[in-house]
Amino acid sequence: MDKPDEQKKKEVVISNSRLNSYGFRVLTEGIDTTQYARNPILLWMHNRPFRGTTDEVLPIGRVENLRVDGDNLIGTPVFDEKDEFAQKIAAKWEGGILKMVSAGLTVIEMSDDPALMVQGQRRMTVTKCKLTEVSIVDIGANDDALVLFKDGQTISLSAGSDQELAFMNINNNPKTDAQMDLKQIALQLGLPENATEKEVETAIANLKKDAGDAVQLRKDAEQAAEKAIEHAVDEAIRLRKITADKKDHFVALGKKAGLESLNETFQLMRPEGRPTEAIKPENPGAGQYAKLSDVPVDKLEALRKDNFGEYAKLYKAEYGIEPAKE
Repeated sequence: MDKPDEQKKKEVVISNSRLNSYGFRVLTEGIDTTQYARNPILLWMHNRPFRGTTDEVLPIGRVENLRVDGDNLIGTPVFDEKDEFAQKIAAKWEGGILKMVSAGLTVIEMSDDPALMVQGQRRMTVTKCKLTEVSIVDIGANDDALVLFKDGQTISLSAGSDQELAFMNINNNPKTDAQMDLKQIALQLGLPENATEKEVETAIANLKKDAGDAVQLRKDAEQAAEKAIEHAVDEAIRLRKITADKKDHFVALGKKAGLESLNETFQLMRPEGRPTEAIKPENPGAGQYAKLSDVPVDKLEALRKDNFGEYAKLYKAEYGIEPAKE
């Protein structure tokens, strides 16, 4: 059995949050190792046994003591003693010829948030991912060799080659841009920044409904105001404060100045039944009024009956024509 200090020397950094040679970072705090811990296989150069041929490379061991130490994801490779190829890799590992491992990561979330960027970073930060496998590699770790799994596809990277990483370019990821847009819309709607698309859609629908209700309320209020103005003008005509031919003028005045101002104007006009000097029985109305509309309503019929001449004079002054005599 290895001594404690010898065992510690076999530990290796699987991943950390440093900037790698491809211009992006993988946040250690965002790596989910839950499922990997159930089957912590160790591969050679990310090769999985699926070809069914005699030269296929089976898993060469497992990773023990997987843990996070500071910013480093650390583990100890343990090689299969019954596998001839695995023992060849183990010998080179023990001899210090092979020293590095590489993580196979399934990307879950990425971010182009400037707060997560470091100097020299030119691609998005992987904020959430899942550890799928760990491999012994000849050129490796987060400097020159990574394997990413994204949307069901494998993106195999090797030293000096990053042509398959366009999807991680900043501002070049439609899905991420849409998520950022959704975040901004949610905040403008007064929702939490992590609101779902459905919650945002519901909030927008409610805003549209409220806007529609407000428009209808405004229309109803305008119609009610117009009806109130017409009613006030009709009442003024009934009380003979204005003549019917002036209706349109006073309706327009009411719409411009408002119902309150219109009513104040009518109140300043001579009201029905205003006290006047008594009409002399022998010549009622003579010399008391300038035109017919000045005669109180309750005295109008008496004036016509008892002093038609005065009535005719006032009628002509009001309308410009002689009244018909019954």
